[in-house]
Amino acid sequence: MDDADRWRAVDTQRVAIADLLDDLTDDEWAHPSLCEGWTVRDVAAHLASQYRIRLRDALAGAIRARGNIDRAIHDAACAYRKPAPELVAEIRDLAGFRRIPPGIGLEEVLIDILVHGLDIALPLGRPLAVPPDAAAHVAQRLWDKPRLFHARRHFGGRHYRATDTGWSAGDGPEVSGPAWAIMLLFAGRPAARAHLTGLR
Repeated sequence: MDDADRWRAVDTQRVAIADLLDDLTDDEWAHPSLCEGWTVRDVAAHLASQYRIRLRDALAGAIRARGNIDRAIHDAACAYRKPAPELVAEIRDLAGFRRIPPGIGLEEVLIDILVHGLDIALPLGRPLAVPPDAAAHVAQRLWDKPRLFHARRHFGGRHYRATDTGWSAGDGPEVSGPAWAIMLLFAGRPAARAHLTGLR
C-alpha cells in the first residue's frame, strides 16, 4: 500500500465507525470493548480526541501516568467527556484530515483505526467491514515490527494465511481466517481466535 491507499483506508474506517456509533444504545456505549479496561465510549473518545489534544497536555498526561503511555492514553480518553453525538461527529469529520499525532507515523494511524474499530464492533456483535488489503497490510506490519505487539514472540511457529486475500506469513502449522482476524490476533486481542481455524 502507498500513502494514498493508507489514507483511503483510514478515511473509510473513520466513516464506517461513525456510522456504527451513530446507531448505538446507551448500554452499548457503556459496554466493555476488546481493549482491556476500556468501554466502547472510551475507545470512541480516544479516536475523536487524539488529534485535538495539545502536545504539552499529552506530555503532562504521560508524567501523571508515570511514563505508562497506555495509561496516559486511556486517562486522556476518559477525560474527554463529550456527548455521544459529538464524539460521532468528530470522528466523522476526521475523514480527509491528514495530520499525524506526534511520535507516530501513518502506519500507526492505520493500525489504530482498524484495530480500534473492531475493538468496538466485535463485542457488540455489530458488523464492521474492514478492507481486506488494509487488514493484511497491518497484519504484516505487526508481524515485521515486534516492538508494537510482539506478534512473532507470542504467535510464531505457525503459518498464517488470510482467506480473503493472498497474504500469508510465518512457517509451521497453518492458521487461516479473514485478514482482519489475523490482524486482531497479532494486536493482542484473544477474541480473534474464535474467527480463525488452526489455533488451539
